[in-house]
Amino acid sequence: MLITFEGIEGSGKSTLLAGFNRALQSMGRKTVVTREPGGTASGDAVRELFLRPGMEWSAFAETLLINASRSQLVKEVIAPALARGEIVLCDRYIDSTIAYQAYGRGLPVETVRELCAIAADSVFPDLTFLVDISYETSRKRLAARDAQTDRLEQESAAFHERVRQGYLRLADSEPRIVRIDGERSQEEMLDAVLAAFSAFAP
Repeated sequence: MLITFEGIEGSGKSTLLAGFNRALQSMGRKTVVTREPGGTASGDAVRELFLRPGMEWSAFAETLLINASRSQLVKEVIAPALARGEIVLCDRYIDSTIAYQAYGRGLPVETVRELCAIAADSVFPDLTFLVDISYETSRKRLAARDAQTDRLEQESAAFHERVRQGYLRLADSEPRIVRIDGERSQEEMLDAVLAAFSAFAP
């Protein structure tokens, strides 16, 4: 199955994914961990361009870039792993594009959704965990990092709030999306993820 982790910057989704992966492996499950944009040599090149501070992309160009990376990721990594019967854990996927480029940038939701479906060759997540935090928490966590912020992290508060609200709208409309309170501890979040996974795939 394909399980994705979503959320705004600083949500803790990547750390949560890593903890979930360790838990699955301890259960004897075979997993493949990847991310978007990236996950392949060509996708990582796209990621560097996409996130590089100072680069200017239109909303539609962003969508095409991400979906180019996605198409390669599905072909090289996700589809082969699913065919082998493995669990694929992906840090961001289609929901990110809808949240950021449709709700955040203002592109038509259905247009973005259709482009994503084509690029993904209709490989959709079976289960998605949305790690939800406030914009204020996001800013505090990013400020605490000893690293330069990327192009998206430098966007306005209004942009990130639109993205967050887009995620919440997706969660309300998609039964596969499980909302996780990102303000809780990593241990509590992991317990919630494991419980949801057990209910979905006992």
